[in-house]
Amino acid sequence: MPPVFAHGALRLYLLSLLESGPKHGYELIKALKDRFGGTYSPSAGTVYPRLGKLEEDGLVATEPAGRRTNYRITAAGLAELNRRREDLAGVENDIAASVQRLSGTLKEDIRSSMRGFRSDLAAAAEAARAAAASATTPPGSGQPQARRGQPLREAELLLQDFRDELRADLRRQATHRPISPATLETVRTALDEARAAIRGTLQP
Repeated sequence: MPPVFAHGALRLYLLSLLESGPKHGYELIKALKDRFGGTYSPSAGTVYPRLGKLEEDGLVATEPAGRRTNYRITAAGLAELNRRREDLAGVENDIAASVQRLSGTLKEDIRSSMRGFRSDLAAAAEAARAAAASATTPPGSGQPQARRGQPLREAELLLQDFRDELRADLRRQATHRPISPATLETVRTALDEARAAIRGTLQP
């Protein structure tokens, strides 16, 4: 896959993000992630070295902000940004193209994952049907049948467990970082597929 930023483009874009006011590193990373709609999130190892180089070049300066370090654009940095406004517009166009490309890649990854999920779900449903058939004794065989309400209760408990566990996983994730569009789309697609597969086993 082509790089998200061309050579020197991230450096210029960081200057543009600082134009609105000082920010610490995490805020810059989050701003970049938001600009890409969650399809791309630069690592600290990508952002901080470029901020360090901008500081060496006198284009940004650091200032303490509690337990964090804020970066602010300097007069020289603002002059550089103003001189390269046309280049910045090109970076914005490249970002828009990257978002489209990454979104397409993301959708294909989700489709591929869901194909595997559908196969696993179909196999699990078939195994469940076979287990249910072997566990149920036909009438007249001299052995008692399973109570009618028991499978319904078990199915409801399975659904409740699934909901509670997945909800806890999502909430744990949300305490550290926002739920990504990829996760949301995967949840939506997986639930749609699961609903269709389960309904396919129900008798009309």
